[in-house]
Order: sequence, then structure tokens, then C-alpha cells
Amino acid sequence: MNVILLGAPGAGKGTQAVRLAEKYNIPHISTGDIFRSNIKGQTPIGIVAKSYIDKGQLVPDEVTIQIVKERLEKEDCKNGYLLDGFPRTVSQAEALDTFSKVEAVVNVDVPLGKLLKRITGRRVCGKCGESYHVDYLNGKTDCAKCGAELIQRADDNEVTVASRLEVYEKQTAPLIEYYAQKGVLLTVDGDGDIEKVFNSICEKLG
Repeated sequence: MNVILLGAPGAGKGTQAVRLAEKYNIPHISTGDIFRSNIKGQTPIGIVAKSYIDKGQLVPDEVTIQIVKERLEKEDCKNGYLLDGFPRTVSQAEALDTFSKVEAVVNVDVPLGKLLKRITGRRVCGKCGESYHVDYLNGKTDCAKCGAELIQRADDNEVTVASRLEVYEKQTAPLIEYYAQKGVLLTVDGDGDIEKVFNSICEKLG
């Protein structure tokens, strides 16, 4: 099963992707994680990616496409994959079509007005990557999983988030129409608790 998760920043794609990958026994491939790993390691791609991400802009297509193509060629993808964060533009989707067949595209739909609060309130563990929200932390500043300090990502500030949402509207939203025309788009209401959204996605995927 080759699946793509679509949705604006803060729509909860990452949270759902982890659960879906486990349920369907396919690898969760997050371009965001790949880029963050390269940024941390200060690789050439990481340095280029950081210069765009820090401004709330998308990393150039040719860089992203090459990274994804190489990842999908690995052995663990032979029975399917779950793409989270790619494609982000129609041109990326067209490029993906040249080296892989997408079977389902799940669009996690959340009103844009609620996304700014979701993202700016997000906190992640600097060690294990577990994600939290200030609304549910009750003042805690350490990870319930490993005890490490929780941090706010540099690109989760209000100015950068507003820019990311604007970029999404202009460049990524057209993907919804692209995949709808191909007959593989499945839209779910993402404005609910994690379990409810997860069950909705599973029902759509069958």
C-alpha cells in the first residue's frame, strides 16, 4: 500500500503517520525528519534546507525529490510506504508519478484558523522526538517518555508559522485537486481527537 498523507502544518499528519505505519506494517517516511537529521549533521543538503526552513519556505524541489527517490528505493519500501510531508507541490507529485505509483492520498482537513494555535503551542522532546502541546502539559517541561527537556522548534514561532501556512495555501493546497482528479483522494476531518481521526482514516483506507 503506497499512501500519502496531506494536510497543512499542524494538521496532525506526523502523529497519525506513526500509528498508520504500525497498523499497516509499512515505513513512515517523513521528509521533515530526513531534513532535520541532515541539518543536525550539518550535511550539504542540511545546510541548504536550513536556509529555507528558517524562513518558513519550502526546500527546492530538486533537492527534496532526490532524497525521496533514494529513500523509496530501499528494501523496506518494497511492500509499500507512508509519505508524510511529500509531495508538497504539484511538480513534486508529477515527479513522484515517474518513479512510484500512489494508491491512496489521505487529506487531513483542519480549519486554518485553528492551526496557528496548534503549532505555536507544540513542544517536542530534544532527545527522543516525542511531541506535546502546552495545553496538555500542565506546566511540565520534561518528556514523559525519556525525561529529557522539551523544546519549541525554531520554525514553530508565530511569524514563521504564519509564513508556512501562507506557503501551504499557495503551493500545497492544489495537490488536493490534483489527486482528486486521479480518483485517489480520501478526505478526513482532522479537527477531533487523535483516536477519532485515526479511526476515520482507517475506515477510508479499508
